[in-house]
Amino acid sequence: MSEDRYIYDLSEGDASMRSLLGGKGANVAEMAKVGLPVPDLFTVTTTACVKTMNNGGTWPEGLADEIAEALKRLEQRTGRTLGAAEKPLLLSVRSGAVHSMPGMMDTVLNLGISDESVKALAEESGNERFAWDSYRRFIQMYGEVGEGVPAHLYEDALAALKHERGAAQDTDLTADDLKALVATYKEISNEYLGGEWSSDPHEQLNRAVDAVFRSWSNPRAEVYRRAHNISASLGTAVNVQQMVFGNRGDTSATGVCFTRNPSTGEKALYGEFLVNAQGEDVVAGIRTPRQLHEMQEVLPEAYAQLIKTMNDMELHYKDMQDMEFTIEDGKLYMLQTRNGKRTAAAALKIASDLVGEGVITQKEALLRIEPGQLDQLLHPAIPPKHGKDPIATGLPASPGAAVGGVVFDADTAADLGGKGEAVVLVRYETTPDDIHGVIVAQGILTAHGGMTSHAAVVARGMGKPCVAGAQGIKIDTAAKTLTIGDRVIREGDVITLDGSEGKVYGEALELIPPQINEDFLNVVQWADDVRRLGVRANADNFEDASKARELGAEGIGLCRTEHMFMAQDRLPAVRKMILAETPEQRAAALEEILPMQQQDFEGIFTAMKGLPVTVRLLDPPLHEFLPNLVEQSLLVQRLELTDGDSGELAEARATLAQVKRLHELNPMLGTRGVRLAMLYPEIPDMQARAIIRAALAVKEREGETVGVEIMIPLVALSQELETQRAIVVAAVDDELAKAGQQLDYTVGTMIELPRAALVADKIAEHADFFSFGTNDLTQTTIGISRDDAENGFLTNYVMEHVLERNPFESIDVEGVGSLVEIGVEKGRQTKAKLKTGVCGEHGGDPDSVSFFHGAGLDYVSCSPFRVPIARFAAAKAVLQEQAG
Repeated sequence: MSEDRYIYDLSEGDASMRSLLGGKGANVAEMAKVGLPVPDLFTVTTTACVKTMNNGGTWPEGLADEIAEALKRLEQRTGRTLGAAEKPLLLSVRSGAVHSMPGMMDTVLNLGISDESVKALAEESGNERFAWDSYRRFIQMYGEVGEGVPAHLYEDALAALKHERGAAQDTDLTADDLKALVATYKEISNEYLGGEWSSDPHEQLNRAVDAVFRSWSNPRAEVYRRAHNISASLGTAVNVQQMVFGNRGDTSATGVCFTRNPSTGEKALYGEFLVNAQGEDVVAGIRTPRQLHEMQEVLPEAYAQLIKTMNDMELHYKDMQDMEFTIEDGKLYMLQTRNGKRTAAAALKIASDLVGEGVITQKEALLRIEPGQLDQLLHPAIPPKHGKDPIATGLPASPGAAVGGVVFDADTAADLGGKGEAVVLVRYETTPDDIHGVIVAQGILTAHGGMTSHAAVVARGMGKPCVAGAQGIKIDTAAKTLTIGDRVIREGDVITLDGSEGKVYGEALELIPPQINEDFLNVVQWADDVRRLGVRANADNFEDASKARELGAEGIGLCRTEHMFMAQDRLPAVRKMILAETPEQRAAALEEILPMQQQDFEGIFTAMKGLPVTVRLLDPPLHEFLPNLVEQSLLVQRLELTDGDSGELAEARATLAQVKRLHELNPMLGTRGVRLAMLYPEIPDMQARAIIRAALAVKEREGETVGVEIMIPLVALSQELETQRAIVVAAVDDELAKAGQQLDYTVGTMIELPRAALVADKIAEHADFFSFGTNDLTQTTIGISRDDAENGFLTNYVMEHVLERNPFESIDVEGVGSLVEIGVEKGRQTKAKLKTGVCGEHGGDPDSVSFFHGAGLDYVSCSPFRVPIARFAAAKAVLQEQAG
């Protein structure tokens, strides 16, 4: 296929051409190929969009000519002419990205209708109301998408006319009403544009195609792509398709259906339709649609054909399908099919069921499941017997439970949610422009819309609870109030959503942890049978270690000992140790700390008995444990001014002097990690003794203990590790000798500085294992502070595509990743069987896990709740490697 070719007709495409024709164009072509009734079309390729973007919005040479030629071919095939006064051809112009992005980009329907063709459409159909309804829809969509006319200008005019006519629904307006509305819409458009807009349908077609190109880069699409890790470089295809009309009367309809329930995965009829409507009416949530099974009564023949088509397409694609259809005068047309977005619970059930039905293999099932989606299964739920009555009920559009303060617009949700506040976004219906608020909200509540509305589809894809189409709720966005019966809920008031039951509660309900079901256990076992990488957890206490083991962790890859001393009752002991001025003072403080450490280690080792546990020795940036320099100075000043207790003043002055002595301008690169241990060797000695005493105590009590792995942090020089290893080994051997016991243990280091990776062959001489601390390795490689960068320039870098991903969320393959590969290679030059792992939070990111698999690491370690994600990602890495 030539990259210089920008147009493909319907008969030339198939499902394999997704990257060129987009998901919609490829799948519509595939449906036509297998004989389904599909309106004719041609597709403008993603290549044309990408070249347009890269050329500052200017189309590539030849594109306009190709569109004109493709239109002529379409006119010949259909026997209709765009804009003609007889047998007019009307078109839909829709986006079609490679990866499904529901509602994020623009659409224009009924293109080609005009003062001349509307009459022909009315005569052909024998339905004047339908023709003028199509005309007013076109002006509104084209005006908004193609010419930039604000949507509310049209909406306000429509609402005013409905109010004037006493019409509850759009469908209650007559043909004469719609004629008047068309005239009003033209006036609105011309007034906004400052002149007559072009009525040339060929120019309108080009402008509509260009609008879809532009919509690839609109803010909501950008936000959606970032949330779903979709590359901006892919572009979107544009599908120019012959219109079929679901708004042609009571024998016409439009709808959306799924071949299985996208919330639960159940093999059951799931979908919605609207009689006398166009497709946007269903997904936009403007009218609350009817359940699909009701179509059997009103359009039985089309219903039977649709059910057969649903079954055929699921078997053809071997996956649950999300399909759009239109019925025109009783005849069914399929507009789209795609692999349906689903919750994690549904994904597991569908995959498990399809394997059980013999449709796909276990390995194919694993490739279907997105590892990052699995955290949905760990969402909390409302306990079954909570005894509270709901204040409103809607459709259970996306499962799970959410508690948060009510907000009425996406900007407020984004602002408060971005600050860590729990919010529930309440809207009449969400639109694609709300995506930035939906991403941070705990859940979504809408007054309108159904199970396939934009709010429902997007919420399910993100694992957000959603209650849609809640009847009887009144929203006043100006006053920022939600009224349910006599109750008024104001912005900030807390409510609870039950997206599994479709219920709304007027208070914060206590939530319970999720239950991992049989489907989860089955599919996770398939992943474990395939993966090569081990998966451990980062855990610092008994509770986290127990949860990690429950979720399938094969050990602990990082136990941060400094986290054990953040509690207020322990902090003084650490301060005593750090501020000690003599070895004797330090020894006394360490004697106080040792039993605390041992107690914590015993809890962790009990939870992880039989598995390896990597304990990182103390790595505190000193400022985290010391009094704040400014606050301590102010305390001394206050005591001096108030003639405070002389003993208290003397102590405050002494502490201030010590804080000044230890104060560092850049503590993250100062006296921490191995450097602290080099200054105060008593610290690693104490910690090594606490670790071994705990391991022996657990062995005696439980009959088995953990595989002890002691890790020296922040090593940059082989001499540092050599010195610290000697201290640790001496302490451990002394404890074992005193106990008369034997215990296998290893001593390794954390590779978190570029120099350590570059001289890994030297460092490996003194290490039994390497663990890559990719959080700090990212900071020191790129030269940025994580907190400062994420609160500052990093967001802009990602938005402006200076960086495609936040390097703290997904590994910087070219930079940090190269150092990991160098470290592994050089380390194994010295010790061929050197065990290597990663303990930064990248260990739970699916893309990073795939990289670590390729780099030859032995295991990844991540937070407990990301363990299932890492297990899946490790399996997918193997399968993708096998697929080439």
